[in-house]
Amino acid sequence: MSERTVDRDLRLADYAVRLEQLALEHGLAFDPVHFDMVPNSFMLEIAVYGLPVRMRHWSFGVRYIHQLVRQHMGNSRIFEVMFPGDPCRAFMLEHNSLAENTLVTAHVLGHADFAKNNALFRRFAAMAGSHILEQSAARAQRLEMALAEHGQEKVETVLDAALSLEAHIDTEQPLHRPRYPDYLAPAGLPAADGFRGRYARLPGEADPPEADTRRQRAPVPPHPERDLLWFIAHYGPELEEWERDIFLAVREEAFYFHPIHACQIMNEGWASYWHARLLREAGFLPHELYLAAIKSHSDVVRPFAGSQQLALSLNPYHLGFAMWEAIVERQGMDAARRIMQEEDDFGFIRNYLDEELAAQLDLFVHETRKDGETRIANRDIHAIREAILAPKYNYGAPSVAVTALKVDGSLELRHDFQHDGRGLDLQQAERVMEYVDRIWRRPVALNTVDFRGVVRTLPARKIGF
Repeated sequence: MSERTVDRDLRLADYAVRLEQLALEHGLAFDPVHFDMVPNSFMLEIAVYGLPVRMRHWSFGVRYIHQLVRQHMGNSRIFEVMFPGDPCRAFMLEHNSLAENTLVTAHVLGHADFAKNNALFRRFAAMAGSHILEQSAARAQRLEMALAEHGQEKVETVLDAALSLEAHIDTEQPLHRPRYPDYLAPAGLPAADGFRGRYARLPGEADPPEADTRRQRAPVPPHPERDLLWFIAHYGPELEEWERDIFLAVREEAFYFHPIHACQIMNEGWASYWHARLLREAGFLPHELYLAAIKSHSDVVRPFAGSQQLALSLNPYHLGFAMWEAIVERQGMDAARRIMQEEDDFGFIRNYLDEELAAQLDLFVHETRKDGETRIANRDIHAIREAILAPKYNYGAPSVAVTALKVDGSLELRHDFQHDGRGLDLQQAERVMEYVDRIWRRPVALNTVDFRGVVRTLPARKIGF
């Protein structure tokens, strides 16, 4: 390691300590943050796998190539990756300049404050645990053991199916939940609450009606079940334990990632607001370094890429940063912290993105015609809000639920097309249902509608979700 590199790292460590102290003085509260310098190749792997160590699968290799191509084309640059927990773990590029990594340090402190205090992050951290990297490494080790025992073809078939359904979880349910009750409550038996129990024991009162003691099997599922990973793991008729373990492992990681997906605009905007403010108030930073860091900040929060002067895709850093600046200016930091703690992106966008700010940011809904022409379709604030939030509904996947498990083991699914607002991508659907069909090993059917609105029941090998 050269003397120049050693000097850079020592200066960065000093700035990190002082930035952390400045953040605490401003009221930020966060778990300890561990920073690691990594090469670009490792950073790419983290970005595409989602975790430094994760169950290996061919699809991550495809994502790696796509990310590498985008990076070489100048359309994507990864400054850092941060994982909430206790401690938080942050990775920054070793070839970043001192100014860039100083900005990254301040940015990560904003993320750490958000993750510790936002209600959604706190709820899911309580379920999934605060040591995601260690848990992910343990799951990866179990997968390697399954590969050694059962072979790549069998294990990959299971992982294909589980990863194709990773968005199909029910985030309203707890991560660790029991199976459904096997039997219905006996007919005629009053609900067993304290009041009824005391009332039944009053002198002179008639005996309660005798319950029908014949046990009746409960239907499976007792209600439409949207958590497909959980259902298949617990009710797959021929799944072995190692196969169930893979489904539950993918589900647990999906729960961990849910707050990151549901709060992306808020979280990136909060971190960008604080890195800009901390750098601005860090009087200990050399003037040249500050100017270079602010140049990087401008690159991060700009609304468009390169020389493109009309943004057709949303930059969450840009939108989130602008919204937090407006909230702090109009309502003060106490109100901003309350909003940060209580909201997710749905409440944030619907409650705090107003017409004035949308006009200032030049937000609009666009459409692309069949001839390839793209034009502005709408500037209505309600349409803008819903266009921003549309990819976030149901983790970005169509709403599909299990509605019946028949006595012969066949499975019925239903696409909730009335409330979903999404159609089915037939090409992707066919692949997914092939995966499900191999795992379920019994007939699977999906009820949906076609493009004319006609209700159809489709077999697994023809259609999916």
